[in-house]
Amino acid sequence: MTNLPMLGLTHGNRSAVTCHLKCDSQCSRPDPNPSTEPTFAEIAGRQLSRRAVLAGGGALAAAAALPVVWPERAAAAPRPGDAGPLAFTGIAPVSEEADTLAVPAGYQWTPILRWGDPLFASSPAFNPNRPDAQAQALQFGYNNDYLDILVDPRGRTGLLCCNHEYTNRPIMFPPTAGADEEAEVLRTLMAAHGFSVVELERRARRQPWRYVRGGRRNRRITASTTFRVTGPAAGSPLLRTAADPTGRRVAGTFGNCSGGTTPWGTILSGEENFQGYFRADPAARGSKRYGLTNTPSVYGWEKIDPRFDATTSAYANEPHRFGYIVEIDPSDPSSTPRKHTAMGRFKHEGANVRVDRDGTVAAYMGDDERFDYLYKFVAKRKYRPGKSAAARRHNLTLLTEGDLYVARFSGEQRPDGDNLGRGAWVPLVLDGESTVPGMSVDEVLVFTREAADLVKATPMDRCEDVEPNPTTGKVYVACTNNTQRGVTAGKPGPDAANPRAGNKNGHVIELTEHRNRAGATSFSWNILLLCGDPADTAVQTYFAGWDGPVAPISCPDNVAFDTQGNLWISTDGAPGTIAKADGLFKVPLEGSERGHVQQFLAVPRDAETCGPVIHDTDDSVFVAVQHPGEEGTWAEPRSYFPDYVAAGQRPDRGDWRGPRPTVVQVTKKKR
Repeated sequence: MTNLPMLGLTHGNRSAVTCHLKCDSQCSRPDPNPSTEPTFAEIAGRQLSRRAVLAGGGALAAAAALPVVWPERAAAAPRPGDAGPLAFTGIAPVSEEADTLAVPAGYQWTPILRWGDPLFASSPAFNPNRPDAQAQALQFGYNNDYLDILVDPRGRTGLLCCNHEYTNRPIMFPPTAGADEEAEVLRTLMAAHGFSVVELERRARRQPWRYVRGGRRNRRITASTTFRVTGPAAGSPLLRTAADPTGRRVAGTFGNCSGGTTPWGTILSGEENFQGYFRADPAARGSKRYGLTNTPSVYGWEKIDPRFDATTSAYANEPHRFGYIVEIDPSDPSSTPRKHTAMGRFKHEGANVRVDRDGTVAAYMGDDERFDYLYKFVAKRKYRPGKSAAARRHNLTLLTEGDLYVARFSGEQRPDGDNLGRGAWVPLVLDGESTVPGMSVDEVLVFTREAADLVKATPMDRCEDVEPNPTTGKVYVACTNNTQRGVTAGKPGPDAANPRAGNKNGHVIELTEHRNRAGATSFSWNILLLCGDPADTAVQTYFAGWDGPVAPISCPDNVAFDTQGNLWISTDGAPGTIAKADGLFKVPLEGSERGHVQQFLAVPRDAETCGPVIHDTDDSVFVAVQHPGEEGTWAEPRSYFPDYVAAGQRPDRGDWRGPRPTVVQVTKKKR
């Protein structure tokens, strides 16, 4: 692959290919956020832990400002293995060059679905030698990211729901002979994006799943599927194009990163790096703030579909129709998926819903860009429990109308001396009205980043997954990294919520809303983890006060919880920071084991760990293994995952076994 702007700019072995395909090499250009100052003063920090002082004393001295305060916790001797339904002994870190999927002793992994697997009775067999858009629209898509496994009441059937974030043409298909063949490749790539819903079955509980070809609920959603626009911005002139003069129907979804499953059984999916799919007028409103440029798009779809050339007046608004939370009903394959403008437009990592006892519904969202923001949406209507048709119809309206907030963090000291941070949810839309001077409601919801700039939200270190703990109600914010904080002239330096300059390893924030209510407009918070390798004395780390050995962890991305309330973290970018394969890690949040990070699995060469889904009472863990062998080529694969061949053996092109993004289940071995 040529024209990789991030070559020489990534850290360690982080792939410039991933940067190019996933986010249009955004880090090679100036950050879209024009903010130049922190939004609050740093506060004096206390000693983090004995390890932080011993291992990171130099960093602490250099940043007198480490501004946060974490309550000290008594150290406890680490225990071999782990307690709970899903007991395991943590694995050792795996080399970034290992083309293997490593799991703990006593466990096994098996694939459920791979790119190209046929989903319907009419689906053609997988054949990457002959790209075919119609075939791909009937097959499992590429680069699976958000994942959930919805188990039916009897436990032997269920649904697999999965995003397909982006594609990598050089390793998916062979070179073509001409323009017509390449146009079919582009159409096939469009069909490989989107979403899949696939039925599962198994013989009994605690047994591995297999997918059901031709299942009645099976569905593919692609970059061409019709979506309905909901919320206050639906029909706005800002969303109208030549193909849709109503501004109420959009073709397709793409760049879908993480997501969430709602209490009413639908799936939320976040449209993230949409800017790389368009050519656009850089002088148009929002172009600079969202990273749109007038250069050939990453995927070249403008060659086959005019709506991806937003430099024309007919499609100038097409980019405004992406960057939303979409909602999909997996139980009804005939339903029209929706894009919810009330939840704002930015580079959504995902959205995760919490419902209070009184029925208040809140959704937490991160904007995955350096120096962008953390958001919350609170629905106008209350959730209705129960499985009646009326309750379901009502709950399907919950995300169409409500209040939108952005987070502003502060470092105020609590009266009890337990120097935790404080914060406020600053309204952007409240009671159906814009609270941002000079911006209408539809402008706030289409140009949400601009609105958040105006109210002086706190620039963050790439808020990715943001999830409430179903056991405690506390909210956990995975900040993946930000190597430019305190490094780039004119950009914010460290602050209480983002305490490290040149933050290449990322951190996790633990947030408690006032009275633990979803509708609260204030919160307290603390740093749970400062990620990194504790053996690296040049890097300051902190693990919730835990002073025993921990697994090195870097670049937290997606998070999940088990039934015990433990946090599970999947990583994206560790090879570029700690030179270890990305993986899945468990972190207890309560008791003497709080902060004791253990690694559960590691993914193959060049891959990212996505999902994850933790069914601990069923002795099962599920992950989506995304972009294995990303830096390879069709002729020279860097991975053979998941269909490995014998060591040193190279399959010929007639028996293609290059890498295939795959959803994997990890189960206990039978004794």
